[in-house]
Amino acid sequence: MKDSLKPGIRYEHKFVIPASKTVPALYPESPEFQAMPEVFATGYMVGFLEWACIICLKPHLDWPSEQSLGTHINVSHESATPPGLEVTATVEVTAVEGRRLTFAVSAHDGVDTIARGTHERFVIDRTRFENKLQSKRKDT
Repeated sequence: MKDSLKPGIRYEHKFVIPASKTVPALYPESPEFQAMPEVFATGYMVGFLEWACIICLKPHLDWPSEQSLGTHINVSHESATPPGLEVTATVEVTAVEGRRLTFAVSAHDGVDTIARGTHERFVIDRTRFENKLQSKRKDT
């Protein structure tokens, strides 16, 4: 981690919602999901917020040997977003405690606030993490 990684770092990320990021696309195997409205899925919204945090952190890590993984998310999903709208995620580092990072996150679809909350990430050494995974694979 670089010395530049401090609270107050902000990033804004934009993305136009395609049909492939809607509720029916989340689990194509599920007839229940297939019957639901074609709006931005909460699962994809969480991933979009994580994406913004990853990009926010990238200049402050020794990328790609250092990366970050999500460890906790607490967000609302306040408004439905149909495909074709551009969503904007705004993320800000609010705490750096060793390798644990906390973010304030929000998203807007140009009409409504669609999400707000907090997200925690943990900085990992990619090689050490992969070695632990390999060990876990051998144990199963």
